[in-house]
Amino acid sequence: MVKPIAVDDLAGRLGRWSAGRGSLYLLLAARLRELIDEGLLPSGTLLPPDRSLASGLAVGRTTVIAAYDLLRQEGRLTRRRGSGTWVSPGGRAAAAREETANPMFVNLLEPPDGVLQFACAGPLSPPAGLVGAHRRAVDRLGAVDLGYHPSGHPALRAALAARYRDLGVPTTADQILVTTGAQQALALLTRALVRPGDEVLVEAPTYPGALDLFREAGAVVRADDDLAGALGRGKPVLVYAMPAFRNPSGTSWSPLERRRLIRVAGDVPVIFDEVLAELDLTGAPVRPPDAEAVTVGSLSKVVWGGLRVGWVRADASLVARLARFKAVQDLGSAVLDQLAAVELLADFDAVRSARVTALRRQHDHLCGLLREELPEWEFTPALGGQTLWVRLPGVNAASYAQVALRHGVAVLPGGSLDPTGGSGDRLRLPFTAEPEVISTAVVALAAAWRAFAADPIRPPLVASMSV
Repeated sequence: MVKPIAVDDLAGRLGRWSAGRGSLYLLLAARLRELIDEGLLPSGTLLPPDRSLASGLAVGRTTVIAAYDLLRQEGRLTRRRGSGTWVSPGGRAAAAREETANPMFVNLLEPPDGVLQFACAGPLSPPAGLVGAHRRAVDRLGAVDLGYHPSGHPALRAALAARYRDLGVPTTADQILVTTGAQQALALLTRALVRPGDEVLVEAPTYPGALDLFREAGAVVRADDDLAGALGRGKPVLVYAMPAFRNPSGTSWSPLERRRLIRVAGDVPVIFDEVLAELDLTGAPVRPPDAEAVTVGSLSKVVWGGLRVGWVRADASLVARLARFKAVQDLGSAVLDQLAAVELLADFDAVRSARVTALRRQHDHLCGLLREELPEWEFTPALGGQTLWVRLPGVNAASYAQVALRHGVAVLPGGSLDPTGGSGDRLRLPFTAEPEVISTAVVALAAAWRAFAADPIRPPLVASMSV
């Protein structure tokens, strides 16, 4: 059966295909070959027409034709005039495996190759205090400890519960599950709460890693910016939202909006992703989480992504169920990292303050450079979080991102964060790098913008791409 793939979807799967050396048609053919051989373009997949893919990738049509013809000669593609181009039945011997093709994860999985990494957001280096925290964690290691703690090390569960109580939310240690980062927390919740065909209600745009998990579970993802109102128009099994400094837009809900959603949801679980909640650039105190929601947290944004410590705060019965799933997956997260997290939580306000101070400086630097180098781009300064949500007026951001790659910067186009198919004119730009790195990136983005704007074949933006 022929299964067509859209241009934007294929562009996302191609990732940083044009960042290497050599002719563009050879680079494109090499990346398509990998996708076919790895099963990410299964047999029977109908590829976009030459002209459409060339427009979407911002290359000449002859580049696509040459790449397609090379793969046809290898037997990986079948091309027939009037019928199109599709992956040959013999293009891959084994059955296809569904894996993530999200450009954010593609940029993590592939080597940097000298490309500035602006497609993923997070601290680019660990704080100085992390080494000391690990040294003190070694001293905490007990003489008798099997080392397997599927629910989390007792010391960290107690420290996280105390942190919630300090924020005004009564919490006991049995309401905390420690996970290997927030991504695993969301994966465990998805496994526990979602079955194939279930409806999951989300915002648009939102964190793409959550969308991948819901789709992998076979869920029907429905997006609506009025989540409380949307609850009455469907039967979702869960609601997922980022009420504090949403990734990517940086917007936040009012306390009234939070309470309204929880009240309207009733028995439907509400998952509040609070990974960015501590990153308020205005200097305001951290807002207390909502006790009635299932909360996901992490140290990856305040401390460092390499410290793989996340958690779920929920009803003790749900935590116990999630712990059983986690035990099957990995028997428990790394103990030394957990004990280092205990050390960091002992002086967490200072850790958070240092990160926010750095982010505020980097944010202001990025905003100033964008106004100077790219005045056509539109954005609202962020009040928190770590990204700007930038609009490229009348432009297909996915196509521009391909040109930016060829100028040495990987950026994340908005379409990959929007399950409605919108946000096609948006880019997510992080301000997590040091000012000098941001300066280099913006200069390259400006050069890419000039090249893109001068290209007579650049694709038009359809109205549905805007938000």
